[in-house]
Amino acid sequence: MSASSTKIALLIDGANLYATSKMLGFDVDYKRLLTEFQSRGTLVRAFYYTAVIEDQEYSSIRPLIDWLDYNGYTVATRPMREFTDAGGHRRAKGSMDIKLAVDAMELAEHIDQMILFSGDGDFRPLVEAIQRRGVRVTVVSTIATHPPMIADELRRQADAFIDLVDLKPKLGRDPSERPASREARHHTLSLHRHDN
Repeated sequence: MSASSTKIALLIDGANLYATSKMLGFDVDYKRLLTEFQSRGTLVRAFYYTAVIEDQEYSSIRPLIDWLDYNGYTVATRPMREFTDAGGHRRAKGSMDIKLAVDAMELAEHIDQMILFSGDGDFRPLVEAIQRRGVRVTVVSTIATHPPMIADELRRQADAFIDLVDLKPKLGRDPSERPASREARHHTLSLHRHDN
């Protein structure tokens, strides 16, 4: 089977990919990510999973979610609920693991390769189940951090492992390249107005 006829699905654990790229010191350019994997075969679907804080008027992740939704990704969100544990500590709960697993199982009969962007060891049984259906599974995370961001059992189960640090030249955007925040632009505009 040629690479161009390989049917691929991307499943991105948003929180995990964000944490991994931050540890490696770069931001992921999601447009470049899509282009990179479209060049490796026929991209059937690109899923992005993330929890969003419930009852928050503005979430810093909302612009990214909207952009992804309009630019070729299927975005799956779940409200993150804050609660106080038995020790009186504030905690947040909003795992997308089950949704990702269900989508992966449903996709399995339609794809040849699944690319999982996560280092979470909880996905090892899922990877094994997908492989039993004849799908090749590649996991993207990193071993370049201390400790590594990928669980050893997940890395061992995968058919292939791609270290995110090796994709940085293709997918990365240095955090300093990020557009100025609205507040910074407003502050700069205010300074220019006062100079006149």
